[in-house]
Amino acid sequence: MDWKRWFRHIFHSRRKLAQAFPVQVLAAIERAVAESEREHGGEIRFAVEAALEPGEVSAGKTPRHRALEVFATLGVWDTEANNGVLIYLLLADHDVEIVADRGLNGKVSAAEWSAVCDAMEQDLRAGRFEAGAVQGIRAVGRLLARSFPPSPGGRDEDELPNRPAVL
Repeated sequence: MDWKRWFRHIFHSRRKLAQAFPVQVLAAIERAVAESEREHGGEIRFAVEAALEPGEVSAGKTPRHRALEVFATLGVWDTEANNGVLIYLLLADHDVEIVADRGLNGKVSAAEWSAVCDAMEQDLRAGRFEAGAVQGIRAVGRLLARSFPPSPGGRDEDELPNRPAVL
């Protein structure tokens, strides 16, 4: 077991999450999602979590595994065109995972998703939480716009909440 990771998760409280993502940062993320979705026909959901439970860390749960759980729990898969994307941030690990629904298979490469995650993780490590989140949302939006252009007239049903999920 990775004891350093275990202790990081034990001591990463919701208070630390609230310091990194206060109300005004969450509002900026919500605005960024709404603005991005005007540029494409996809759906973006942003979720942030302070830490995993100690037992989950002991069992070796990875941020990717947790992101897949959150993707299902938040119903990101439940869009008409199967074009939902989850941006999941696990603060204790400074890890970003992107989970895209099957409508994006073959349209966006793993390397492109990984590049967005890497850029966001650099901002997280530097303490630039808002900038990292907003830039990540914009980058995902650009990738979505290639395959899912905005609907004619600019009207698109908002199938998923724009408000970040704080877990």
